[in-house]
Amino acid sequence: MKTVRNKLSIIALGGVNEIGKNMYVVQYDDDIVVIDCGSKFPDESLLGIDVIIPDITYLLENKDRVRGLVVTHGHEDHIGGIPYVIKQLNMPIYATRLTLGLIKLKLKEHGLLGTTELHQIDAESKLALGSIPLSFFSTNHSIPDCLGIVFHTPQGAVVHTGDFKFDLTPVNEQFADIHKMAEIGKNGVLALLSESTNAERPGFTPSERLVGEHIQEAFTNADGKIFITTFASNVHRLQQIVDATIHTKRKIVALGRSMVNVIEVASSLGYLNIPPNLLLDIGEINQYKRHELVIMCTGSQGEPMAALGRIASGNHRQVEVHPGDTVIFASSPIPGNERNVARIVDNLFVRKAKVIYGSGVQTGMHVSGHANQEELKLMLTLMKPQYFIPIHGEYRMLYLHRLLAEAIGVKPSNIFIVNNGDVVDIIGSEAIQERKVPSGNTFVDGLGIGDVGNVVLRDRKVLSEDGILIIVLTLAKSDNKVISGPDIVSRGFVFVRESEGLMEELHRITLNEVEQLQQDMTKLSNNWGIYKQAIKEGVGKFVYATTKRRPMILPIIIQV
Repeated sequence: MKTVRNKLSIIALGGVNEIGKNMYVVQYDDDIVVIDCGSKFPDESLLGIDVIIPDITYLLENKDRVRGLVVTHGHEDHIGGIPYVIKQLNMPIYATRLTLGLIKLKLKEHGLLGTTELHQIDAESKLALGSIPLSFFSTNHSIPDCLGIVFHTPQGAVVHTGDFKFDLTPVNEQFADIHKMAEIGKNGVLALLSESTNAERPGFTPSERLVGEHIQEAFTNADGKIFITTFASNVHRLQQIVDATIHTKRKIVALGRSMVNVIEVASSLGYLNIPPNLLLDIGEINQYKRHELVIMCTGSQGEPMAALGRIASGNHRQVEVHPGDTVIFASSPIPGNERNVARIVDNLFVRKAKVIYGSGVQTGMHVSGHANQEELKLMLTLMKPQYFIPIHGEYRMLYLHRLLAEAIGVKPSNIFIVNNGDVVDIIGSEAIQERKVPSGNTFVDGLGIGDVGNVVLRDRKVLSEDGILIIVLTLAKSDNKVISGPDIVSRGFVFVRESEGLMEELHRITLNEVEQLQQDMTKLSNNWGIYKQAIKEGVGKFVYATTKRRPMILPIIIQV
């Protein structure tokens, strides 16, 4: 098959029809550039899974063509997969100063820092990865040092916005470079990839600066300890918490590994200004009165093992909530996390705390870092793309973003709503979407990357719901007669001492299955698979008929 030259391909490997694990690819002929490498957390059905990262089969199959990874900003859904992917495909990484600092922390934890090629970039950087020149532009988001990327391919410019909003009064004075965006659009944009997270929300996203005013007001009105939780990577929000702490003459204690890590990196790089002696060690907490303390902690999404989750349930060894303490959720629940957050809020009310929670819009304690509809239209208007690919959102968000693009004049036939694995090929000036590459989820379980598949997850689900029955049988080597057993062990199925009748019947059924096999001379062999299958089927049918449960049945045959 002849390779088509001068072909530009845009590939989604993660981040469309989902929130999280963003990864996109721009490929021109034999040069591949990867954009972002995120992760997302599993839902309750993925038992034992720690994190989910993109499937990089396509990149591994074309590893000699991969020129580098360019990262738009430092949130987990854009950098969380990096250490796991670098273990499989070591490629140069290009990122801004703060983003690179957070990436270095992850690589160090995985023992990869010394073997990974890292390059610092900024909005004025220009570089070439293979035959593809790149330039950048500044954007606003809920973390500093965010970039949009321009790929100057021979076919035309491809723009990836990263996550963005247009905050005209940013907390850190890092303004979105609207003039540069307009210049890019004036020079011509072949294809625009723009995030769609808030495509359902009308108007403009409020400024982060408004949150600081509400936080300071809540701190001023608080009597006892103040507990405040937010996304650890929202450095702007952390700075406003620090400012409110100084204003109310309190001290800060940071709880939660990710919170401590981000504070350390952001402070060392100058993105977070914390005066000396403001930040306390957890061991110093008893030296101060309740009204002198602010506990800044993880757990804004209701994670039971995060700092706030353990505090709310009374399981934290060093910190507790007293009646009258104030707890502030400076965040909004991500869809799917509402129940977990509600559980923690309930526990806090049980402890008679004053809790400020709910939608950030209602409480004033949170604004989104993503563009609402008018800002999405502004980006489209500035860029004036010939082709448009909405990314980073679930299907309804992508679809609504498509309608916004049509409203500002993009031809409907030039808009592509893709799924993960879909490829948009541009040859000459014509774009087509006709092929796919391997894509999906790679599950990380402990140190294992991709070694947990659907079969393992199915087994875990069975074990979590109906438990396991282990049947141990000892047979004679000479004639396969039963010497001892069967011994039956139940875990998560029934309590043996209260189910003696059931256990006796399972004992009888197992012996009966073995005796029936031994009567059939054609099956008398050392093929233990025949014995195990017969025991599983016989016991399984009886158990389901009796209990309507389907435990995992594990026969073990020992020959002596």
